[in-house]
Amino acid sequence: MRTINSLILAGGLLACGATQADDLLQWQNNSLTYLWGKNFKVNPAIQQTVTFEHADGWKYGDNFIFVDKIFYQGQKDAGNGPNTYYGEISPRLSFNKIFDQKLEFGPVKDVLLAMTYEFGEGDTESYLIGPGFDLAIPGFDYFQLNFYNRTTDGSRAGDNVWQITPVWSYTIPVGDSDVLIDGFMDWVVDNDENRRGTYQANLHFNPQIKYDLGKALHLGEKQLYVGVEYDYWKNKYGIKDSDAFTTDQNTMSFLVKVHF
Repeated sequence: MRTINSLILAGGLLACGATQADDLLQWQNNSLTYLWGKNFKVNPAIQQTVTFEHADGWKYGDNFIFVDKIFYQGQKDAGNGPNTYYGEISPRLSFNKIFDQKLEFGPVKDVLLAMTYEFGEGDTESYLIGPGFDLAIPGFDYFQLNFYNRTTDGSRAGDNVWQITPVWSYTIPVGDSDVLIDGFMDWVVDNDENRRGTYQANLHFNPQIKYDLGKALHLGEKQLYVGVEYDYWKNKYGIKDSDAFTTDQNTMSFLVKVHF
């Protein structure tokens, strides 16, 4: 766990260095999203979320960071009160960029070392590390496929659990504007081997379908979106679904997203 944590922190420090040196930073994008939805499971059913996201590409890889601030519409969660927060820091180191050579085969356009640190209020810390791949799939703006060995702190017991995470973006022209479909899927494919039954295999599918309103109104392309976020999570948080306690989540939220 300490090794994974150190690698993640090292990736984060490299990213910070990139932001301070223009010759290292290749591109970056930041955004704020507002979400409103209901029918959530485990936590209070109605939720409002404000999300900050940062993505960048730099000389030796790329980074993605997000932080959610979640409000429960006056309700209180049993563990976290009327609101909470959650975030992830995900640096990846590119073999193509580090060695200045093209490591390509078939649809694979780059091989990377992918890492993620998950954090938040309560028992949420996890450390993930494994191989990542950038794929060239016709029609997609980008398609990543990351494989992680997942180590979980606290009572959730997640050592030696494997997670598969595809991340994608697909743009469809519609009239004078575009519809953007992007998102991710986290698929934890097995239970913890040491404490089987504590942390359940689970599947979290989370795409957004967004209309480029800024482009339609001639305010600027890829700056202002409106749409929905679909959220399906089987065995949410790795808690097994049962008749006594429903943890299979299937809901949709309305969203407004601004890039800057």
